[in-house]
Amino acid sequence: MLLSLVLHMYSMRCVLPAAVLLGTAPTYVLVWGAWRLLSAFLPARFYQAVDDRLYCIYQNMVLFFFENYTGVQVLLYGDLPKNKENIIYLANHQSTVDWIIADMLAVRQNALGHVRYVLKDGLKWLPLYGCYFSQHGGIYVKRSARFNEKGMRRKLQSYVRAGTPMYLVIFPEGTRYNPELTKVLSASQAFAAQEGLAVLKHVLTPRVKATHVAFDSMKHYLDAIYDVTVAFEGTVDDKGQRREAPSMVEFLCKECPKIHIHIDRIDKKDVPEERVCLRRWLHERFEIKDKLLIEFYDSLDPERRNRFPGKSVNSKLSLKKTLPSLLLLGGLTAGMLMTEVGRRLYVKTWVCGTLVGCLWVGIKA
Repeated sequence: MLLSLVLHMYSMRCVLPAAVLLGTAPTYVLVWGAWRLLSAFLPARFYQAVDDRLYCIYQNMVLFFFENYTGVQVLLYGDLPKNKENIIYLANHQSTVDWIIADMLAVRQNALGHVRYVLKDGLKWLPLYGCYFSQHGGIYVKRSARFNEKGMRRKLQSYVRAGTPMYLVIFPEGTRYNPELTKVLSASQAFAAQEGLAVLKHVLTPRVKATHVAFDSMKHYLDAIYDVTVAFEGTVDDKGQRREAPSMVEFLCKECPKIHIHIDRIDKKDVPEERVCLRRWLHERFEIKDKLLIEFYDSLDPERRNRFPGKSVNSKLSLKKTLPSLLLLGGLTAGMLMTEVGRRLYVKTWVCGTLVGCLWVGIKA
């Protein structure tokens, strides 16, 4: 019985973060919606500046749980600039936590409000969040032949014309790497071999479409590309084989003691513009990622395993950055739920906001 109680308490560690993150969503959407209406007759840059600030507040609350609450150790390797830039962020994709990793780096550059994602199309139906991510600058894309290149290019060019700060996150693999899904890995490796490309072990063969459209649309606006490689410590089984990376729930249950993040800043002048050349360049970047991950997971030298080559910096995120956002959004939500009118508004926001949001993204699709 005692063991069952301990296991139950262990599994409950993600309940508080999930309740707060989801519970404050209607409050956040109400505040954002009010500003959207108030700013309708103002220049777009005023709306964007406040929207970025609101997004920063919410994501700081997210980081409170994913960094301060979990106590995860964030180890940085390479060259993360201290100042914010207009960039494309290219990373390996293995977990739902990967979206939060981008926030972890952006907050350390004071660029958290500028993070915008290229997302798979199905996520646009998420209640409240799906519509808002699009409004904040996210771009939903479909795979393969259904990829809407013109739509993505049009949206990015509108951001460039408006001078929108850009921290555009792309996962070129298109889906998460999972060593247990052997059919997916085999298909990815077979495709690489067929195309005369190097076969990769710890990452999937990258797809170039979204990266090419993004770079081609913003090449005169960008400062650099960040090539980011992420490894979660504790994802090796007893036999030394890599296993699936932690999900958001597992991460919030404190199942990941350390995150290793390698950053390589690449100046835009060193990135080829032609699509064929960019495809080769992108695959070469993923070859570098693969070598880093082979060293991390498979090195025969125990001293070189569970780390990337080079010097690492243990980067801690101060509570001063995250706790005020938690108190603000948590306080506003609690205040709303204490009154009958507030509770009705809260429920209506969840229901009507979801329906209107889905209708909006459906029309825009």
